[in-house]
Amino acid sequence: MTETVSTDDVFGGEPRLDGHRISVIQIVDMVRGGRSPEYVADQLGISLGAVHTALAYYYEHPEEMRAVRDRHRELETELRERSIGPLTVEQ
Repeated sequence: MTETVSTDDVFGGEPRLDGHRISVIQIVDMVRGGRSPEYVADQLGISLGAVHTALAYYYEHPEEMRAVRDRHRELETELRERSIGPLTVEQ
């Protein structure tokens, strides 16, 4: 049975499937995006049980998952602020 683990050196400690570089959030976002668990399992090369393990972890740890999403939003904001915008041509 696949388990979820968190290690500081992979995804900054975010929960992921043991033995994979597949995060719980990645699986949840695919399913919430309209993909069936079977499709997600096939596309990621994991078992259907592993998909359900990730989904269960997500719903059983709402505070932790909220904190992960908050960190993602903060990073996106920081990257957006630091990025160089598209070049414009002055006429």
